[in-house]
Amino acid sequence: MDVRYRSTRNSEVTVTASQAILKGLADDGGLFVPDHLPKLSVSMEELKGMTYQETAYAVMKEFLTDFTEEELKNCIQKAYDSKFDTEEIAPLVKVDGTYFIELFHGATIAFKDMALSILPHLLTTSAKKNHVKNEIVILTATSGDTGKAAMAGFANVEGTRIIVFYPKNGVSKVQEMQMVTQTGDNVDVVAIHGNFDNAQSGVKAMFEDKKLAEELDKHGYQFSSANSINIGRLVPQVVYYVYAYAKLLDNEEIQPGEQINVVVPTGNFGNILAAYYAKNMGVPIAKLICASNENKVLFDFFQTGVYDRKDREFKLTTSPSMDILISSNLERLIYQIAGCDDKKNAELMQALKSEGVYEITDAMKAGLKDFAAGYATEAQTAETIHDVYKKTGYVMDTHTAVAAHVCQEYQENSGDKTKCVVASTASPYKFAGSVMAAIDEKYASVDEFDLLKELSQVSNTEMPNAIKEILNANILHTLECDVDKMEDTVKAILEL
Repeated sequence: MDVRYRSTRNSEVTVTASQAILKGLADDGGLFVPDHLPKLSVSMEELKGMTYQETAYAVMKEFLTDFTEEELKNCIQKAYDSKFDTEEIAPLVKVDGTYFIELFHGATIAFKDMALSILPHLLTTSAKKNHVKNEIVILTATSGDTGKAAMAGFANVEGTRIIVFYPKNGVSKVQEMQMVTQTGDNVDVVAIHGNFDNAQSGVKAMFEDKKLAEELDKHGYQFSSANSINIGRLVPQVVYYVYAYAKLLDNEEIQPGEQINVVVPTGNFGNILAAYYAKNMGVPIAKLICASNENKVLFDFFQTGVYDRKDREFKLTTSPSMDILISSNLERLIYQIAGCDDKKNAELMQALKSEGVYEITDAMKAGLKDFAAGYATEAQTAETIHDVYKKTGYVMDTHTAVAAHVCQEYQENSGDKTKCVVASTASPYKFAGSVMAAIDEKYASVDEFDLLKELSQVSNTEMPNAIKEILNANILHTLECDVDKMEDTVKAILEL
């Protein structure tokens, strides 16, 4: 059965998967969601013998129904290749009874590679399918990882330009260096004087600006997105939860049909939403555990049913990719638990925009029964890195540590003994300063770049290529702007 996509704010209009990928965001500012959540058409028994690439096809063909088998397999083959430093793409590692699915073995050593390696191929295929003549301008806000992964994916891809906005002083030194040294004739990156929410709001405002769209079209351009608001980003993320379960089966760590819990370090809510979609496809997931850092707007929401970002301090933490107070992808879940009521969802999103707060109904709260939530303070995050390393020798990054802490706390408080898979979302090399300071405070005052070799020795792992590349790379991007100048900056880059 074909899957079509509709806006979370207007269910009347439907588009194909390729049209949703091309647009990124619906014209009314809503997010595209499938008109029904499809089921897997292969059994777990079949899946457990599959490669990552084969699993990707089995999952993605159910969502992207207007792609031919040849088109989709071609996209998958180009995406999941030798740019990943492990043959299995997403290794599953058992550490002290918990399973970590390592999603950081791609070109930019963060989980965003899992989806952003394939998005350019999905997008250019979509453009051909829909006879698009305009150059596609990928407009993206990043809290640290999406930006680099998107730039690496789209660099020198014919028919595309990419412009990335990131918060100045709001990302790690390695993350910033990865972005400002990115090569590619079609690549631009801009540091904004503000935080990630400012960047994301500015980008969404440009997507919703009809006058700007007309001006772009006149000059032969159209916007699309590489953020997880794009369904072409979200669908590939469903794959690794299906793959993780199949691997647990294959390794005889679980019995057929046995349920697992999934713990995800969460910022913009796309990654855990992908796990929710995997559960709805038929993967035996019991609890979806949402892990927050000190920017715990999501934790508070799951506790109370109230999403409140007003009068809340935006904190810069050692897990910057989660430093978010407006979690865009939560809108997709809100739409789902509202019984796919676009008017109710639009009303709540308008309340968030105008008043900074909304509250869901009791009936909607019942739709959250499969979710649990927790958060980690900065001290708890560092303590988890330290304790796991001392006990096992395994070194994790700050975001994974947030999830690991929440996982342990959930198990202790609930008594739930269900096996847990933690989404390990970034390499510790991306946050070497914070990771090494957690392992031993003597490293706290040492420059982050000087700690990279030390981290290699401590973790007994080879320094990733992504790190080696930036050590001697030239800075190519120095553009900065104020939040209210983002549109002017885009126009200047595109010479409008």
